[in-house]
Amino acid sequence: MRCPYCGHEDSQVKDSRPTEDGAAIRRRRQCEDCGARFTTFERIQLREVAVLKADGRREPFDREKLMRSVQIACRKRPIDGARIERLVSGIQRQLETSGDNEVQATQIGAMVMEAGSMQIGRGETIADTARVLSRYVDAIMIRTDDHAKIEELAEYASVPVINGLTDLSHPCQIVADLLTIVEGGKALPGLELAWLGDGNNVLASLIEAAGLFGFNVRAGVPQGYDPDMRFVEAARAQGARIDIVRDAAEAVAGADIVVTDTWVSMGQDHAHNKLAAMAPYQVDERLMGKAKGDALFLHCLPAHRGEEVVDAVIDGAQSRVWDEAENRVHAQKSVLLWALGKL
Repeated sequence: MRCPYCGHEDSQVKDSRPTEDGAAIRRRRQCEDCGARFTTFERIQLREVAVLKADGRREPFDREKLMRSVQIACRKRPIDGARIERLVSGIQRQLETSGDNEVQATQIGAMVMEAGSMQIGRGETIADTARVLSRYVDAIMIRTDDHAKIEELAEYASVPVINGLTDLSHPCQIVADLLTIVEGGKALPGLELAWLGDGNNVLASLIEAAGLFGFNVRAGVPQGYDPDMRFVEAARAQGARIDIVRDAAEAVAGADIVVTDTWVSMGQDHAHNKLAAMAPYQVDERLMGKAKGDALFLHCLPAHRGEEVVDAVIDGAQSRVWDEAENRVHAQKSVLLWALGKL
């Protein structure tokens, strides 16, 4: 078999784990030449992906550029010595906060520098932190509770600033989601995506991606929890159909992809009232059954089982949450390499 990254023939099966996926079989392989690990579906996923640049400018990859970026990303250590600063400001760290960033940095030969001992949380201005870090590192990734902080950081930094997560948007997660969707054999143009639950930052970035790639979003959200209408209006202006509905069954009917997220983020007030409002939007087997028969289920994790999703769905045959989690690493590698001008 030919490696989809370097073109080497006769890549061997290193860890063959066939699983039912409709009529298809997913097998994990590893190239003997470049060391890239890939699946039989990965030839599909290389065709349709974009990266959202942290400073707000959007630049879709063409196929040639994407193929080159993933090839570089999957080599063992193509940019030895690159230094990345990860800032986690205003929110508690989670497994995904450190895990995917550190793994992707290691795989491409970069080094992650922790920000826990820095002055940004103890009185130093963001502008000063940006100026200092720009002397130390090649790129900065920040996760913060206030989007204004990343805007200010990017304004004063002289190195790329990557949006790891803010209260407004979560673009890096959506790159992984798109990768997972296309890997599952779904074309993005014309795709019907259903969202259930809170109109949060993940939904905002999904809606933004819908405008870029021409797919449609039906968001089932309770009154008072609508997504940011700036994202909705921008996507509609680009030709995407974005529907905000109150009925969960209406949102899911005929969907190709069903997505949800945790209902209450860390630090949010009035959790009890919010959970009560979200209860009708739980993704259970009955609700999932209203989507297309070959629909896929996604969740960016961590999941609160028994709240936004039940075990039978997240562990079921239509779930792709573990592929989605893995793809965060590959998405982050491409984002970082693009930001560093290594494409």
